[in-house]
Amino acid sequence: MEDILIKAAQLVVALVILVTIHEFGHYIFARMFGVKVNRFYLFFNPKFSLLRYNPMKGTLEVIASNDADGKPKAAMTLKVGKEHAPRTDGRSTWRDTIYGLGWIPLGGYCDIAGMVDETKNADQLESVPQPWELRSKPAWQRLCVMAAGVVLNFILAIIIYIGIAFHWGDKVLPFEAMTEGMDFMPELQDAGFRNGDRLVSLDGKPLDATDYSLNWDMLQPGARIGVNRDGRDIVIVIKEDLLKRLVAKGEDFMPMSVRFPVVVKMAVSGEPAAKAGIIEGDRILKVASDSTPTYSEFMPALQSHKGETVDMLVRRNGMDSVFSVKLSDTGKIGIQMSMPDELFEITHKKYSLLGSIPRGWEIGTDRLVSYVSSLKLVFTKEGAQSLGGFGTLGSLFPAAWDWYTFWQMTAFLSVILAFMNVLPIPALDGGYILFLIVEMITRRKPSDKFLEIANTIGLVFLLLLLVYANGNDIYRFFIK
Repeated sequence: MEDILIKAAQLVVALVILVTIHEFGHYIFARMFGVKVNRFYLFFNPKFSLLRYNPMKGTLEVIASNDADGKPKAAMTLKVGKEHAPRTDGRSTWRDTIYGLGWIPLGGYCDIAGMVDETKNADQLESVPQPWELRSKPAWQRLCVMAAGVVLNFILAIIIYIGIAFHWGDKVLPFEAMTEGMDFMPELQDAGFRNGDRLVSLDGKPLDATDYSLNWDMLQPGARIGVNRDGRDIVIVIKEDLLKRLVAKGEDFMPMSVRFPVVVKMAVSGEPAAKAGIIEGDRILKVASDSTPTYSEFMPALQSHKGETVDMLVRRNGMDSVFSVKLSDTGKIGIQMSMPDELFEITHKKYSLLGSIPRGWEIGTDRLVSYVSSLKLVFTKEGAQSLGGFGTLGSLFPAAWDWYTFWQMTAFLSVILAFMNVLPIPALDGGYILFLIVEMITRRKPSDKFLEIANTIGLVFLLLLLVYANGNDIYRFFIK
């Protein structure tokens, strides 16, 4: 339960950052062009708001709601500033905006005057467009306002990747350092890979472990993967259906993993291994008659001899010895094993502040290209079944709070949010952008009623998609 709460907390914090930046993009460009913003909200607030700040009145309301007469009600009202009168020239200011915190953490919104969106329909607009309304502005200004959220999300992703490069750099395990090769899922083994293969090249070019899109590129149909198998160089050509088969596995699949030897990091005092004489630094090569060159063979071998006393072949300082070990009823011997980053030589590349800028841009654009390329799978049966909602997003975060992983995932989600919002679907920014581009080309502005209908259709579609994606999560978690 604690793991789930930590994952959920990371997801909520990430969404707070991403939604705030996205809506701020709309807000700041609207204000730049003199457009009034009625409300700026983080999270949605049907019926009531957790917090509501009115800078014109200088009040901060706690648990604020509206009664049937439209009069504001609040559990507590705090005076946090002085009252201000509207500008005498009628121009809008930042104080015309109500800033609030809703109670449903699924997003946020920026209620822009003179815009048909999820907060209002065409009938709620003034009959005569006002100078401070968005619909009164030139098409290019409206386009800037609508595109600003998407642009700021992508810029945020780049900034985060720049920060990651500057603070942590690239800490990777080079492919040439993976002396034991890789383990592959059955689908990859069907494609021609064998456990123990050492990855060498992609389409004739040496593999670079710092390439964020490498794993995706290696799975593309027609990709030519060079491997070294028992000293022989082999080329494996990826088949058309491999990605579909992997996607059908769901969000938890790991196509390949690093093989590493069974080296004892610590033998717990009083446990079977320590009692038998196994110590730190020993490498276990065999359990009974089962050869265990790597962790992948070691764990199944232990499980097949639960509760038995077996001979283990152990290499210590270049010499092989046999130890008799009594396994527990659960197949444990009481050791902590060294992990790949402790066994293999890790490459750590650091970047200066200036050097981190092109690296951040490279990572951000690679992530975007890979994500856009992956969307073609959504239109397949396997891809549709793999769609996930908030549960899937939360599972992307680790069970323990780790700032490096948190910022990596936040940046990636920012890339996703930027692209998804630019899709030409009514109710999304991309829908408004599409209508504005058509208007700029044809010089014919769509009616507010048309925008309302299109927005409603798009909103229903998005809600159904949201229900379907989260339904997949529920099915996978409770039923499958």
